[in-house]
Parts: sequence; structure tokens; C-alpha cells
Amino acid sequence: MRGAAGPLTSRKPLVALMTAQAMSIAGTRFSTVAIPWYVLTTTNDPVLTGMVALVEMLPLVIARALGGPLIDRLGARTVSLLCDPVSIVVVALIPLLGSWNLLSLPALFAIVGVLGALRGPSDQAKYSLTPDVAAAAGMPLERATGIGGAVERLGSVAGAAVAGTLVVLFGAPMTLAFTAAALAVAVGCMAFGIPATPRPPRSQHPQAFRGYRDDLAAGWRFLSNDPVLVGITMMLAVTNLLDQAYVSVLVPVWAQHSGYGAQGVGVVLAVFAGFSFIGSATAAALADKLPRLMVFGVAFFLMGLPRFLALGLNLPTVTLFSVLAISGLASGFLSPVLGAVLFERTPADLRGRVTSLNAALCWSGIPFGGIIGGAMVATIGLTPALLVAGVTYAGATMLAFGRRRFRDFAAGAPLTDAEPVPPLSDV
Repeated sequence: MRGAAGPLTSRKPLVALMTAQAMSIAGTRFSTVAIPWYVLTTTNDPVLTGMVALVEMLPLVIARALGGPLIDRLGARTVSLLCDPVSIVVVALIPLLGSWNLLSLPALFAIVGVLGALRGPSDQAKYSLTPDVAAAAGMPLERATGIGGAVERLGSVAGAAVAGTLVVLFGAPMTLAFTAAALAVAVGCMAFGIPATPRPPRSQHPQAFRGYRDDLAAGWRFLSNDPVLVGITMMLAVTNLLDQAYVSVLVPVWAQHSGYGAQGVGVVLAVFAGFSFIGSATAAALADKLPRLMVFGVAFFLMGLPRFLALGLNLPTVTLFSVLAISGLASGFLSPVLGAVLFERTPADLRGRVTSLNAALCWSGIPFGGIIGGAMVATIGLTPALLVAGVTYAGATMLAFGRRRFRDFAAGAPLTDAEPVPPLSDV
């Protein structure tokens, strides 16, 4: 288990952090359903529907990568409390403009881009607090990351289950008012549930803090020299791109064609996320005892190809939901493994930069997922697009296992804070 607990002395910070993450994710899920649905039903254009995801996710990925030094310099709690209140104001513009009939697509795209830029460092800041709250609670790191994964899925299932109904009842723009409310709860949890801590120490790795540019270089050099983290990053960059295509374009177009409507989008995402929550909750209790490599490989395969095939083959409803349940259950076992490996292998005073860069690289394909999904639907049709995406997903999940050193993470041997940062090059 990594990281010092500092002034954290109980499970209260863990509960506060997990609640903040759940509310933030639920609010994000409202917008994930409402905004693409608004664009699709307004324009009937799958490419524009994918474009809105690009406009949000590209600033998010860039801000996430560049925000790492701020997390290490200012502290994760401070960064979260700087970004989230501004996000509340920005997201509230969507229902406000909608109520005045002023919500044009250019205005929506501009707002979504700003939200992405704010969400990147805020989400990463919350995530980087996990080792500290785990240490405060006296909890194994795998269990804490498993709980975090379960909370993420709980927020997703609750948000997805409610989002479709909110869109039907209030319309897509007004649904974003609920996103603002969820973010307000998250701000309260971070402000009053996570104690303020001293600025992160700089003494462990004197080279780790110089100029801002050098701070980024230190994180990059450490990440790029770890074959396990490189393998995970490459795999997730591909699968996250395909997941974005699935969520932002393929599922909405499928729901529109099949007649399920916005509620169909919410139900598909909610079933997957609901069983993912069950998987995460199970993994949180068992993850420190499970064989990491086997869990990682099996879970990744089951969460990918089957759910693309289920939609692409127009399976009966019961069969479709059964497949989504199995895929969701498998996905829940990934967060404890991935989170524990990342935190174990990263020195505490590089945590903000390394985890931010890792997340940004893993998410680097997401901005283009919607565009690629929309282009595939427009050129080859929905069913072939789903099948191609599913097969590509399966190939990507198996790719990293061909590298022998990638499998080193199965041993789970953590780095210690005493180990030096790899030498920096002049940049």
C-alpha cells in the first residue's frame, strides 16, 4: 500500500471521496446520455453525434495530461475544489439557454468543450487521493481501488437508469440541471469530508520538481520506462476509443433504429453498469487474493466482444440483457487490478503526474471514438460497424499479452518510495 495517510485518521475521508466520485460520475452519465441524444434527434446525423464527444473529450484528455503537475504541487483536494464549482456554473448554462430557446449547436459544443477541460484534472485529482484514504482506513490498496470501481459503476448505473427518463420527462437540455446538482453534492463532500493537507513533499525525489515542463518530463520518463504501465496504456487507448464509439454513437443509433428511444440507451448502459457494480463489489472483497493476470485477461475479453455482438446480431431482449450482464460483471474485476498496479508502481510524489499522463494516454483515443463510430455507421451501416468494433476490441485485449515483461504485473511487487526517479533528459 502506497502513500502516507498524513492527517487522515479514519474512514470518513474514504466515504467522502467515494460519495464525491459517485455523484460526479452520475452527473456525467446524465450528460453522456442527454447530449448525444439531443444532437442525434436534432440533426439525425451520426457524424455530428460523434463530433460532440470529440469536442468534450479532446480538451479533457489534454487538460488531464497537463494537470498532473498541478495535482502534485497544489494537492489533489485543492485542484478538485477549484474545478468543480466552475463546472457547475458552466453546465447550468445548457438548461438556461435551452429554456430561452438559445441553445444552438455551436453554443452547445463550446460549453461541452469547457466542461471537458474542467472535468479532466478534477476527476484525476479525486482518483489520485485513493492511496491516502486507503492508508487512513487501514485498507489494502486492491480493496480501496475495488471500492472505487464499485462506486464508479454505482454512479454509472444510477445515472444511466435515471438519465433516459429525465430526457423523456424534461428534455435533453433540462437534464443537465441534474448534472449541476450532482456536482454540487460532490463539491460538498470534497470540501467537508476530505481534510486539507500540507502541500506535497518534494524531498524524496529532488529532480521531480523543477519547472512545469520538467515536472511533466519526470512523469513521462517514469511512465515510459515501465513496461507494465506501457502495455496497459496501449491496450486501454484502443479499447477506450471503441467504448466511446459504443456509448456515444453505436448504442444511440441502435436505440433509435430499434424503436427503444432514449430510454433504451439508458437501459442498455444501466444493465451493463449495474452488473459491473456487482462485479466491482465482489472484486473489492477478493481482489487481493485473486490471480491478477488471469482475472485481467478473462475479464477484459468478456467485457468487450460479447456486448458488441449482442447489439450487432439483434439478439432477443432477454439474451441481449444476459450478455450485457456477463460483460458488466466481468468489467467490474478490472478496476482493482489496474488501480493497484498503477499506484503500487508509482512513487507518491510523482503520483499526480504519472497517473494523469497514464489516464490521458489511455483516453487519447476517446475524443475520436464518436467520430469513428459515426463514420462507420454512415459508411458501412450499424450492424457491420458493431461487428468490426467488437472484433477489434477482442484483438486489442489480447495484444499486450504477447509481451513477456507486461506479465510482470502478476507478481504485484510494488516499488518503494526510496527508489529513484529514472534520469531526466533535457527538454
